[in-house]
This record gives sequence, C-alpha cells and structure tokens, in this order.
Amino acid sequence: MRVLVTGTAGFIGFHVARMLIEAGHDVVGVDGMTAYYDVALKQRRHAMLLQSPHFTAHEFMLEDEERLTSAYDAAKPEIVIHLAAQAGVRYSLENPRAYVDTNVVGTFNLMECVRRAPPLHFLLASTSSVYGGNTKMPFVESDPTDHPLTLYAASKKATEVMTHSYAHLWGVPTTVFRFFTVYGPWGRPDMALFKFTKGIIEGTPIDIYNNGDMARDFTYIDDLARAIVLLADTVPPDPRALDEAPAHLGLSPVAPYRVVNIGNGEPVRLIAFIEAIEQAVGRAAIRNYMPMQPGDVPATFADASLLERLTGFRPATPVADGVRRFVAWYRDYFNQ
Repeated sequence: MRVLVTGTAGFIGFHVARMLIEAGHDVVGVDGMTAYYDVALKQRRHAMLLQSPHFTAHEFMLEDEERLTSAYDAAKPEIVIHLAAQAGVRYSLENPRAYVDTNVVGTFNLMECVRRAPPLHFLLASTSSVYGGNTKMPFVESDPTDHPLTLYAASKKATEVMTHSYAHLWGVPTTVFRFFTVYGPWGRPDMALFKFTKGIIEGTPIDIYNNGDMARDFTYIDDLARAIVLLADTVPPDPRALDEAPAHLGLSPVAPYRVVNIGNGEPVRLIAFIEAIEQAVGRAAIRNYMPMQPGDVPATFADASLLERLTGFRPATPVADGVRRFVAWYRDYFNQ
C-alpha cells in the first residue's frame, strides 16, 4: 500500500517507516528537520530509509500548506500516519508557540488534505500526557482528559478533538494512539534514557526529578512501531452504519473514530530504570536528586487491553532488554 508518514526523520517515525518498508509498503515521508535537537541524527535516520527504493522523502514544515498539499496529492496515500509533532513536555514551557504552530496548525493542514482526498485510514499520534492530573490508574481511553498540565498536552488534546470532528463530518476512519514513555535505539537526545546513558558513560551527574519518586510505563520502540502498523490495518467502522456501536471496540458513538493506548501496562520505578542503565553501562550513576518539574506527573500507567483486543498484540519487551539494546546502539553511534 501507499503510506504517507509524517515525522519520518524523527525517533518514532523512523522506526514506523522502516517497519512499513520491511512489510512491503511504499512510504512517502515528510519531515521539517527542525533544530529542536541534533539535525545530523535526523538526517542519518532519513539516509537509512532512503537506502530503500520504497521510500521517498520530503523536507518541509506541515505549516507550509502549499507544499504539503502538493506532496499529498502526488502521493495519493491509502494510509496516512501522522507522527510529526513538536515533542517535549519541558520545552513547551520555553517555546509554547512551536506547539501551536506545529501540532495544531500543521495537523489542521494535513486534515484538510485528508478531507479532500480521504485515505482508507487516518492515524494520529497523541500522548499519555493528555491524561493530565488524573490519579486513577491505569489510564483507560474513556477516562476524562480535560485537565492537561502543559501546553504540549493541550496541543495534543486539541488534535484529538479536531480529528474527531472531521471523522464525524467527513466520514474519515480515524485512529488516535496515545504513547506511554517510548524508548529505544535512535531515540531523541532530550529523552531521559539518552541523558542518563550519556551522563553515566561520561561520569557526569544525572538529574533525577521528584527525588526519584516517579514511575513510567516504558514502551520499547519496536513494540510501539509494531502496534502502529497493526492498528493501520484495523480500520474503525462507522458506528452510524451499525445497529449498535460496540463500546468494547472503543468506537465513538457518532464517528468512525477511536482512541487506543499503546503501553506495556506495567509501570516501572524511575530508580529501577536507572539501575537497568547502570547495569548495561557497567558503571554507577552520579545522582543529582531534584524536585518535581512543572507539568510533570508522578506516574503513568496504561490499560492496553483495547490494543490487545483489536490487534492481538500487547507490548511486552522487558525494560532491562530494551535498555541494553539502547546502550549498545549509543556506544556504536557515538563510538564509545
């Protein structure tokens, strides 16, 4: 199939595009190559994808409506997977406009392309951050998401409800997936695993927020990419054509739309995560305990039962294995 993937030079987009190519699909990638982190890393990812004749790359921002429309029309995609976004919880405190421009305006421009020439399935990346101040665990897709703690979370919540409205108005089958602390090889330098590994190898202190009293539902990148590829084949039906909307399939009652968590469903203490890195590196960390950062939450924990019902798959890579693979990649990439 012809698949348009946004954010293919990014961490998640790179892995999803590579898995789609390996499955025999033709992938058209779009990435803005922003300077949020080392562009050389993004260029390296794209260069690897371009080794396949089944990958075509475009470099522009989704805010550029004219170029996006031209690339979309030329691609004639059957599946659209929208992964491009301004990521990072803490960076949204420093540069909030980037989140509105990229996440909201860029997504709207893509939605307009989808409305004009609908694919068989439109998939949108969201985040566990939309659960905001919720304290009930694990997070279930039907939980309220009306209390975001950062503009990053608010911008992703905005894209969720925007795409729901388009699914309702124009009948575009849409799946939104919420990520839970993705990690693995080719990760972003602003992610905790990257920072911790770098600090431990170099013997410099690592900052541990909330004095280490945190837990995350760490999801290995290969598991996440596989879940997305499987969901691409799981097109939500229009409930208006059914006698009754099957709630157990997570459908909206008024649109061919659903939200799916992608997580392991097993929260891991931050200290245990750091200990796994120490073991993989072979050196103890110099720990600098810090208070909680604004906008952070003490724990995330996904209910991944809907994903398993829809696809028969559930992420299950143990943290120790995933961390070991990342450290091996890090040492190879940086010759350390």
